[in-house]
Amino acid sequence: MSAIDSIKEPIEQEMKNFQTYFTSYLKSKATLLNIIINYLVRQKGKQMRPMLVFLSARLNGEVNESTYHAASMIEMMHTATLVHDDVVDDSNMRRGFFSINALWKNKIAVLLGDYLLAKGLLLAVNKSEFELLKIVSHAVEDMSEGELIQIEKARKLDIDEETYFEIIRKKTASLMVACTAAGSQSVGVSVENRKLMELFGEYLGMAFQIRDDLFDYDRNGIFGKPSGNDIKERKMTLPFIHALTKCSASEKSRIIKLMRKKNKSTQMVDEIMDFVRNNGGMEYAHTIMLDYKNKALTILSQFPQNEANTALVQLVVYTTERKK
Repeated sequence: MSAIDSIKEPIEQEMKNFQTYFTSYLKSKATLLNIIINYLVRQKGKQMRPMLVFLSARLNGEVNESTYHAASMIEMMHTATLVHDDVVDDSNMRRGFFSINALWKNKIAVLLGDYLLAKGLLLAVNKSEFELLKIVSHAVEDMSEGELIQIEKARKLDIDEETYFEIIRKKTASLMVACTAAGSQSVGVSVENRKLMELFGEYLGMAFQIRDDLFDYDRNGIFGKPSGNDIKERKMTLPFIHALTKCSASEKSRIIKLMRKKNKSTQMVDEIMDFVRNNGGMEYAHTIMLDYKNKALTILSQFPQNEANTALVQLVVYTTERKK
């Protein structure tokens, strides 16, 4: 049994029910839209976000109809952002499949993303899930702000640690916060426990993104992410930011100049990767990631020790040890 299958075990039936609910809710009178939706559903990936919603609900109570609403709203929003991201990044692949924009062009991809967002809003309104709507809307706001801050800073290459943490808190962790908040909210959790669950989601999301950033410095690309991709895109992540604080002013200036180049050679990318490794960037980022991992586990220790708690502990460990 894979790590993900083991994590899903306490909510296996709920995840099966969710897939049916999610697919049926997205059906449209437009034939083309149904074809694209079916294509999307087939490349569902690990479904980490709805899984987190259901486990958060089970940790605090019993899964109910509201939990399915929460998982569906978040999955619609998350899928919409991925579709739009592929358009922005001009990416032709997603999870080993051709992206929507690669098969149906940008215009249809953007409209599909809009459709998914609209369906999420309608689900909330039609089911009177106004608190869930607030949770998801805050996540969309944060994710958009985080992306724009990163784009702005990538032009200037002046990101410090504080700014980096703000970016990943908004871009990545905010969605995890929405999952844990929506899941626990769906079962009528107390205000105090919901705040703890939101904090758990934030710590999990921060650890997740730092782990993702570490993949970029794997020279052989064995973790499934193209080695040096963030460097090529001039993204300043934690390993790189920390390494800059450990070198001389002249060395920092030289590395920044290399990072500014739009078309970097393999030699340039390797030089930046070596610089980060030689200045302790990877070790530092790994230490920070483990700190977030431990904070997340500490929060879980305050909740009932049931099957959902065990699965969430496994999810935290998987997040920081995953290979792709």
